[in-house]
Amino acid sequence: MTLIEERREFEEEKRLFDIEKKDFYRRVEIEDRRLEQEKSLFEMKFKILEEELVKLAAEKAEIEKKKAFYDMVGEFQARNHRQLTDSQMSPGEMLFRGVANQQSLKKRYKDLLKIFHPDNIDGDNLVILEINKQYDYLSQYLV
Repeated sequence: MTLIEERREFEEEKRLFDIEKKDFYRRVEIEDRRLEQEKSLFEMKFKILEEELVKLAAEKAEIEKKKAFYDMVGEFQARNHRQLTDSQMSPGEMLFRGVANQQSLKKRYKDLLKIFHPDNIDGDNLVILEINKQYDYLSQYLV
């Protein structure tokens, strides 16, 4: 081979090498941009996850507060229920137990009068007095 041919061959190799070099740098640049985009996307996802974690923690704290409140209400109701046992209620209170409105109060009152009226065999004046007293009391407070 002659020197001119070697030179042409060398220049051709150099040109191919320069093309490969440009292609390599272009691929590196593309890969760097892709990595930068992935990093940006990852940071956005991570930020969203952190915000949601904070929201979940706040919701959990709120639920714990509500649970504690309802537990206290349950304990309070249980304590009050134990305090108002049947032995502590007057006979009139026991007879009108479960009455929630004026209509049911009147119906219960009439039914009790039929049962305990003094003209009946099982009638009793003291019970009628207690029924009347409790009826008057409840009729003032039930609407």
